[in-house]
Amino acid sequence: MQDTVVIQSRFRGPPQSGNGGYVSGVFAELLPHHPGLAPEITLRSPISLDTTMTVKRVSIETPEVDVFNDETLIAECRLIDTPFVDFIVPPCPNPKRIESTMPSSLAFKPNINPLLPNQKGFHPICFCCGVEHEDGLHVYPAPLDQGHVAALWKTKKTWAIDGKLPASFLWTAMDCPAQFAFMNASIRTGLMGRMSAEILTLPPAGATLIVSARTIAVQRKKHFAGAALFDETGELLARATTLWIGGEPI
Repeated sequence: MQDTVVIQSRFRGPPQSGNGGYVSGVFAELLPHHPGLAPEITLRSPISLDTTMTVKRVSIETPEVDVFNDETLIAECRLIDTPFVDFIVPPCPNPKRIESTMPSSLAFKPNINPLLPNQKGFHPICFCCGVEHEDGLHVYPAPLDQGHVAALWKTKKTWAIDGKLPASFLWTAMDCPAQFAFMNASIRTGLMGRMSAEILTLPPAGATLIVSARTIAVQRKKHFAGAALFDETGELLARATTLWIGGEPI
């Protein structure tokens, strides 16, 4: 098991913190693979960029690990057996419908983040959904139905590892769409606090993929969402559930 981990500034979500989906995907790789179990990453503090963080095993008896920045707990990483009990993956959305509605994605709308005036999208330089990120994934979730968004994600061959997309990029692509699903339900959530994902198939780099996300439930300040990733034939490649803390009406 590696002892340290660094999140480069390219992989930011908010300007000074790592993208929650990407970070969760990287931290998931600190855990062993167990059939029937899925990584669950709980983010406890903002993720420092370009900083060496320490990986500590919780105990000898378990594969659980914690990630620290000095004395600050950044993340708790676990394996769980029922991450998708409340999320039944719906059928793949129609690509033509997604394409027709994509121009209305909130990723292109200016001034929706009061902390970032005169910029587009909620996190303009986010590695996942930021239109102002020069080397991001450019996943632009568009509204379909209330609480449901989808995006056509055109991947690049230059992202390949042995011809395939990195698993951490799939985690990333299923992060922001979940928050957009809540915004499409007229709820602006806080930052993501927890994510669990299952990667069924790593697709080839350069493929056009379909990302779909839906709201699941709201329990006071806890907002639950699910996301799925499909290839162009509609085959399910990956699925994820996310927990977002805090929320207010738009």
